[in-house]
Amino acid sequence: MNPIVTVQDAVTAFADFMEPTDMELDAIELEMPAILADVDLLDAQIITLDRTPNEVDARRIRRARRRVLAERLALANRTVGVTLPGGAA
Repeated sequence: MNPIVTVQDAVTAFADFMEPTDMELDAIELEMPAILADVDLLDAQIITLDRTPNEVDARRIRRARRRVLAERLALANRTVGVTLPGGAA
C-alpha cells in the first residue's frame, strides 16, 4: 500500500521565487491597454451569446475589434527595439 502524503512543503518551498520580477511587471503594465481592449471585446461577444445580435451589438463588437487592433498596433510600435532579459517583451 502506498502512503498518501502531502506535498504542501514541496509546493510552497519555492513560493518566494514564484513572484513576478519588476521587469515582468513592467512588461505587463506595457501590455495592459491591449489586455483591457481584449477584455472589452470578450464582453461584447459574451453579451450576444444568448441572443441574436442586433445593430447596436454588431456596432459594439466592431468598435471593440477596432480598438483591439489599434492597441495591438500601438503595443507593437512601443515595443520595437525594446528588449527585456528573459524574452518578456
